[in-house]
Formats: sequence, C-alpha cells, structure tokens
Amino acid sequence: MLRTIADLLRILNSGTEPGRISLAFCFAMVAGLTPLFSLHNLVVLLLVLLLRVNLSTFILGLGFFSGIAYLLDPLFHRVGLAVLTAGALEGLWTALYNMALLRLEKFNNSIVMGSLFFSLLIFAPLYLIANQMILRYRQHVLAWVQKSRIMQAFKASRLYRLYSTYSEFEGAK
Repeated sequence: MLRTIADLLRILNSGTEPGRISLAFCFAMVAGLTPLFSLHNLVVLLLVLLLRVNLSTFILGLGFFSGIAYLLDPLFHRVGLAVLTAGALEGLWTALYNMALLRLEKFNNSIVMGSLFFSLLIFAPLYLIANQMILRYRQHVLAWVQKSRIMQAFKASRLYRLYSTYSEFEGAK
C-alpha cells in the first residue's frame, strides 16, 4: 500500500505532462472496469502504446479500477440490461451479433455492456477532472512542499545528494 502511494506521488511529481497521466488513468478505467480479456481492451492497450501515455499510471489505475469493478457489477448489470433491451437498438444488436469478430466481444452480456457503456460515458469527464486535479496538485501542494523548511533541509543533506545521483544513474539506463 505504501509503495503504491509512493509510486503515485513519484508520477505526480515527475515532469510528465498532466494530459498523459490523465489519459493513462482514463484508459486504465476502461480496461479495469470492463472484463480484462475483451476485444475492446486490446484496442485500449494499443492506444496506450501508440499514444505513449504514462505506463506506470496505466498499471496503477488498472489495479485500482479492477478492484472496484466487482463492487460496481450490480450497477453495470442494470445499465447493460437497459441498453441491451432498448427497443430502438434491437436491430443494431442483432446486426452486431451476426458479425463473427464482434461476437468475441461478448457485448450481449449485460455486465460487459454496462461496464463498457459506463466507462465510455465517464471517460471525458474523468479526463478533465483528473487533469485539473494534477495541475492543482502541482501548483499548490507540490510548490508548498518544495518551499517547506523540511524539504529544504532534506535537499541539503547528503542522503538527498546520494539519492539524486542514483536517480540520474537509473535515468541514464
């Protein structure tokens, strides 16, 4: 648990663009809330690699969202059932089910459909909220920590110099 928090703080404090961190978190939300071995998660993984989002954030977010997905399954079932039984969409579902490749998606399962619909619905709002939270964290909290006397004393210590040379050595690999 502490290592996960430390990893999260390291990501937030890094020089990585906030948009890449937010996008990785949103892709992790889609992959984590939906069943892992789904066709759309291959597309998500491809997008993660092509768009060069922060992989550490994606992995941490995937673990987080996979953990809470089981708690949200009753909600996903209700949402998926409502989407799948909508009379106006019956022809669409029949046509998609008749395509062999899309049958692998298992979208006719109410939990798969509900979790995918839910995650796609909140993708953009989550991206905007996460991006703003990262910017505000860096602007207020990180700036305050960097200026604090404890951090100034720590940066002046031999331990910090040793850490910074080690991290530079690790970054050069």
